[in-house]
Amino acid sequence: MAFFSTSLKVSADSLPFIDELKIFEPYLGNWEAVFEEKDGQPTVIDVSRWEKALNGTTLRTLHSINNGMYGGESLIFFDKSKQQLVFYYFTTAGFYTQGTIEVLSDNSFVAYEEVTGNKDGITKVKSTSTMSPDKLTVSTSYLKNGQWTEPESRTYRRSDKQVKFK
Repeated sequence: MAFFSTSLKVSADSLPFIDELKIFEPYLGNWEAVFEEKDGQPTVIDVSRWEKALNGTTLRTLHSINNGMYGGESLIFFDKSKQQLVFYYFTTAGFYTQGTIEVLSDNSFVAYEEVTGNKDGITKVKSTSTMSPDKLTVSTSYLKNGQWTEPESRTYRRSDKQVKFK
């Protein structure tokens, strides 16, 4: 009987997303972006993994910068009472965000975040993500010390690298 019950287990990746999360299906897997160098700062490499969670009712994303120097995890789900995609993002730096996602088209969405506990004065984030067959482009602005920053654009490509936390 034990063989029978274990052979029927289904992996979370094989279950379909709920309808509200199906837009994220093409994003599943690992991605990597190399950020442009700024003012002599070291190169920044961001590795992320997008995966189904909780029987297809949630999208889980993990990411790490420079092999674990910084990292975070998000859980994105459809809030039935709000009739909206919502998410929470937790970081290794001790702050977190909560936000909503607005789907713009079959391959793009905007995320609006409220930030709690960021030591650099960031209180809100707005990012627009667009996917094409071979890349994911993310443009992000931060409300920092009461002023919105100019959008920063990053291009992610498929990767075999793994997310690492120290």
